[in-house]
Amino acid sequence: MTSEGWGTPPVEPISQHYIVCGGNALAHRLVLELVEHYDVPVVVLVADRTRDHAPQIEQITGVAAVVEYPNLTEEALRAVSIDTARGLALVEGSDQDNIHAALSAQCHNPDIRTVFRMFNQRLGENIERLLRNGAALSGSATAAPAFAAAALGRPNSVEIDGRYLHIAFDDAITPDQICVVADHIDRQDLSKIRLLPEQEGDSAQFVRLAREFGDDGPVRPGGLRRSPASEPAPAAYPEAEGEVEVAAGSEFESGAEPEAEPDAEEASGGTAALQALRMKPREPISWVRRLRWRVLDTMRFLASARLRVVLLTALAAVLMAFAVLWYLNRDFGWTVYVSLLDLAGAAQPDQQADIAAGTGTGGVWQRVAQVVITICGITFAPVATAIAVEVLGSGRRGLPRNPSAGTRDHVIVVGLGNVGTRVATQLHGMGVPVVCLERDPQARGIAAVRALGIPVVLGDGPFEEQLRRARLKHSRAVIALSGDDATNLEAALEARHGNPDVRVVVRLFDDDFAGHFYRTLDNAASRSVSYLAAPAFAAALMGSEVRGTLSVFRHVLLIAELTVEDGSGLIGLNRHDLEDPGGVRVIAARFARSSHLQWGFADRTRRLAPGDRIVVAATRSGLARLNTVLVEEGDGERVTADRQQPTGNS
Repeated sequence: MTSEGWGTPPVEPISQHYIVCGGNALAHRLVLELVEHYDVPVVVLVADRTRDHAPQIEQITGVAAVVEYPNLTEEALRAVSIDTARGLALVEGSDQDNIHAALSAQCHNPDIRTVFRMFNQRLGENIERLLRNGAALSGSATAAPAFAAAALGRPNSVEIDGRYLHIAFDDAITPDQICVVADHIDRQDLSKIRLLPEQEGDSAQFVRLAREFGDDGPVRPGGLRRSPASEPAPAAYPEAEGEVEVAAGSEFESGAEPEAEPDAEEASGGTAALQALRMKPREPISWVRRLRWRVLDTMRFLASARLRVVLLTALAAVLMAFAVLWYLNRDFGWTVYVSLLDLAGAAQPDQQADIAAGTGTGGVWQRVAQVVITICGITFAPVATAIAVEVLGSGRRGLPRNPSAGTRDHVIVVGLGNVGTRVATQLHGMGVPVVCLERDPQARGIAAVRALGIPVVLGDGPFEEQLRRARLKHSRAVIALSGDDATNLEAALEARHGNPDVRVVVRLFDDDFAGHFYRTLDNAASRSVSYLAAPAFAAALMGSEVRGTLSVFRHVLLIAELTVEDGSGLIGLNRHDLEDPGGVRVIAARFARSSHLQWGFADRTRRLAPGDRIVVAATRSGLARLNTVLVEEGDGERVTADRQQPTGNS
């Protein structure tokens, strides 16, 4: 496009287009998703063409126009031809602004598909009921599970009908895998990754054997061996799970296997596969460790070593005096009663007349014990009062508590924006100790984590000091989730310097930056919020329901559920039609006549009918291909968008 589009309505009338409102990272990724994978006209509405990602969005080939308006008003919506648009994505601004814009768009165009970003998911679900064709998504909620799982060093999972789908790597892959997600993974060069190899028929292995041996290479029972020229059958093609029996003759004599040159990518990489678990994976934390954390955490009020010694000495004296009273009276209930009264200062001392008459309550040792308990009670009372006042005062002032000396095996979350708050909340719900670190005392996430009792380190000092206060030495992982790549990298490097064994997870937008990060650090992971969330927003804009995203290093695998509706281009397609172009694997199906979800549906000829639902694992381009299937009215001929093969960066 040219500069004429800046700040003005599109130069030429446009219709059947998609509008993206926002100039942030998510808007940038979403525009790329729509232009590259869906091949649809996109108009972008930004508040300032010189800020954030607006200059990069302007450079994207295929963007129809970029319009600048300071506020998302009805005038701005009319400027981007809201009346003739097919879809509207609101991915920037507050929840209130997005709700107002979504309702305004529906008034101008009742049939428009609206997808809007909402941090408050409960409110978003209620707003969806007010819209005829709308969906509320949370980018932070979509990306948070991937960050939490990466910090714990275990796979992220997506629940589908009681099963939890996750990505397994190399030795963790089991024989009951659903499908291969990627092969030839090279950690040093993430562009070499290949997601979802093309589906081949059941005879693919035999075709490769015929090509390898030719007419003079008879195949007969002999030594068990897999063809070196083929890809691993169980990994790439689940239908061919047995070893291929090759003749013990010609050049493949039993025990005389030829030495093949190892593939460079295989030598430096591995394989990833999609698998299902019967139950949700949880972080195994024993009750003993939890109890220890709780006990040590109560010591946070006793910050002074001198005060700790005084209180422990007083407690020991009370216990000894209690034992003396019990020994003298042999009545446990009465001893407890008298001890509590003495601690509260309400004991009735013996009078001289009572002692002379022999009616006193006990001997000398009992009186000594009661005096000791009373004096110690004087020590306990003001300390307990000070603790109660401090706790209540901190709560009223809205101040988060600092991490205690008993904090162990915790995860440090750096940055309490939308994503940081989601990640901290999710880890806390899993029973994992969390400590948050935030430089801005006005960050919106502070109140949310304070309500959960999560400690927060506040201040704008150097990361080294803040991480020390967050007890980096005793932590298991550090997640850097601020909105700036350089800040996140700085936090990660400081964390690794302070604790060489800590696991580091960094939020990075730039792919080149992430590549250098992987090559430099071990026991580290990089994720991009916009990269994880943009495919889900794009699919929702096209009417699909993305159930979750799974990460394969910096790449994304989408788990989506598609409904076959009347007039849909999916009607009449079978599994072969869906999978053959590549980038899509059907993992389950629910037919209209049955409510039961069938896993591993093997019938490749059964055609889809209205009311059927299918669950697919797909790359970004693969899901885009399914979403752009159309039906040409008139002669009923099915036409599809360009069925682009998935690339290495899918």
